[in-house]
Amino acid sequence: MALSQRGKCLFGCGILAMMVLLVQQVETGCAHRESPKCCPGRNNDCFELNRRMTICYCDTYCQKTGDCCEDYPTVCHISAAIDCVVSSWGSWSECSQLCGAGSKERTRQVTTPPRNGGMPCPDLKQRRGCFGQSPVCSTAKEVAKILPHSFKRNFKDPWRRPHMLMKEEKPSYCAYFRLKQVSAACRMNLWSSHMTREQPVCVECQGDAMGRTNRCEGDGLQTTRTFWTAASVPGCQGSWVRERLQEDCRCPEHSFIFV
Repeated sequence: MALSQRGKCLFGCGILAMMVLLVQQVETGCAHRESPKCCPGRNNDCFELNRRMTICYCDTYCQKTGDCCEDYPTVCHISAAIDCVVSSWGSWSECSQLCGAGSKERTRQVTTPPRNGGMPCPDLKQRRGCFGQSPVCSTAKEVAKILPHSFKRNFKDPWRRPHMLMKEEKPSYCAYFRLKQVSAACRMNLWSSHMTREQPVCVECQGDAMGRTNRCEGDGLQTTRTFWTAASVPGCQGSWVRERLQEDCRCPEHSFIFV
């Protein structure tokens, strides 16, 4: 016997009601995942079905993508995402080079770290170029003239009065350098042929070589590349970096003196 329209509706609606009931009885959400129920970071394998039988996620990243399971906040004990907050930029540092091209930088601090999948922190350091123009830069432009230590400058002049010798005598000091460049012409003379790159050298500033400022011209700047030339060897020249100064000092044999 054929079903009436009402009977068909009752039959179809009953099946639909049973399907809805079955769906409602299916366990869904993060609470019904196998361990671990919640996952840190981004994990595409950390998913479950929601009540609409579509995929939802139980990882921290779901807060950004908006596809968390409905029970994610309560099951995973997660509150709202907190973005990183940083302070204002600090002042720029001094130029890294006293003379010439260098760099300076500034920093800022994290005042509130990111939590619960919040936005990560931006860069905390900035750097930009600079050009050092310290008052001592004129010293960096000086070219030291050197001779081997065997050329003693403080010889005794028999024609000078004893009181003149006492007045003019000044204590020597030592400048310690590391050679950075040595020209090929230096190999043409015995005393300069031993000079090589990265070799540490001692150059003595004797009293007779000092100027009005009680220093020798070309004694350099700390950690700054300056230049030198061999006074008795044409074309023998190069650069070096001063590592330290020592007052009231004498360089050992086979060293150099300022001219």
